[in-house]
Amino acid sequence: MDKPGLFVGGGGSAQDTAQRLWLELANRHGLITGATGTGKTVTMQILAEEFSAAGVPVFMADVKGDVSGLSQAGAAKDFLFDRANRIGLPDFNLRAFPVVFWDLFGQAGHPVRTTISEIGPLLLAQMLNLTEVQEGVLTIAFAVADDQDLALLDLDDLRAMLVWLDENAPDVKARYGNVSSASIGAIQRALLVLENEGAAGFLGEPALDLADMMAVDSAGMGRINVLMADRLMSSPRLYAMFLLWLLSELFEALPEIGNPDKPVLVFFFDEAHLLFDTAPKALIDRIEQVVRLIRSKGVGVYFVTQNPDDVPPDVLGQLGNRIQHALRAFTPRDAKALRLAAETFRPNPDFDTETAIREVGTGEAVTSLLEGKAVPGIAQRTLIRPPGSRMGPLTEAERAAVIAASPLAGRYDTPVNRDSAHERLAERAKAAAADVARAEAATSEARDAFAEFNKARRYQPPKRSSAPERRGPSLSDTLARTVVKQLNSREGQKLVRGILGSLFRAR
Repeated sequence: MDKPGLFVGGGGSAQDTAQRLWLELANRHGLITGATGTGKTVTMQILAEEFSAAGVPVFMADVKGDVSGLSQAGAAKDFLFDRANRIGLPDFNLRAFPVVFWDLFGQAGHPVRTTISEIGPLLLAQMLNLTEVQEGVLTIAFAVADDQDLALLDLDDLRAMLVWLDENAPDVKARYGNVSSASIGAIQRALLVLENEGAAGFLGEPALDLADMMAVDSAGMGRINVLMADRLMSSPRLYAMFLLWLLSELFEALPEIGNPDKPVLVFFFDEAHLLFDTAPKALIDRIEQVVRLIRSKGVGVYFVTQNPDDVPPDVLGQLGNRIQHALRAFTPRDAKALRLAAETFRPNPDFDTETAIREVGTGEAVTSLLEGKAVPGIAQRTLIRPPGSRMGPLTEAERAAVIAASPLAGRYDTPVNRDSAHERLAERAKAAAADVARAEAATSEARDAFAEFNKARRYQPPKRSSAPERRGPSLSDTLARTVVKQLNSREGQKLVRGILGSLFRAR
């Protein structure tokens, strides 16, 4: 076929046909599988080299640091040239490739950041695994922020917005809908889990410009973007969040181009089982949807894992180009995985596919690459071509030198914390507190002035003495004393005897 393709390997004899991954079919996605130590990482490395040489930018998640050697020319070793001669590899040479290192934590590469606003409520709700009600509250937070010109850039902004919603729920309800404290609390807890995985460094500014990843160098070689993911693998939710955001951004930003002559960008995701084993189901469903649709944008996605069944069936069905390294059947589950892997290949009458997958050695694979009108090729036993770059990781000094010489040096290294929702809401709260303090001071001053006014205008009678008041004898006292004096006189006594005697006679 007279068309550009990537040389993957050959059969090791003159009659064997070289295996090529055709550029016009490279956006049909792919799968690289095999047991540990069978050569998956080197296969990923040689494909990245081939894509870069063809002018296609590449993005790779490097879990163990093994593909960082792409930035350095390989060492001249006899076995590399022997393999190249054996498979008929044309123009094999040792050389370095244009590599840019990235790191979500900003330690082993340029920081990767995006903003809360760019992620959006729908995608963020899926990342946080929120319920429908909680997703509605999150959507209200974004709507209120937009209406009040409050930029949501980082976690502090979103948290401040949620606190404001909780404090102003009655006012918000009338226009946007009900906002419950329970839902806000659930969202805050989910954000805390995400922050503990390291999302605070990922969410912020300066945000990544996708054009910096989809670039070629002055020689026309595609830039190889290596995401240092050794630490990121311990934060699977954050890894899934980053992956989904990046694919979604590309899907929204890139135009519909159908089937281009070559991809505009190719992704490689190493240790894909770590992603699918731990990510929330809503997140996996979203990844499946994006993988199905992003092909028409000219983006190819290649998953690298141990067993084909590590990848969800809906995703697996979209992966047309297959490179299957050896699988070992040590357990019943391994035997079943081996059998299922063999059944996905187009049979070759010259050998049994299942047996071939069991027997291929390191650096060898059973391949089935799309051909013609995207028809799966017949399974072939293939010796994988040797890489021209270094096999193995860089030293710390070499990595630092590559980062310092990067065309993006200094562009993303310093975080920016511009005026956004957190700062503006804090200013509002401060201003409101100052208003309350002034109002309370004015009220206290008015109260004191009113008290003084009342004191000045009120009549104050003279105070009474505490000593008992002396008064003259009353009329009753005078009459009583006079009666007593009369009774003590002789006339009084006669009068009393006369009265008493008349009383006894009457009885």
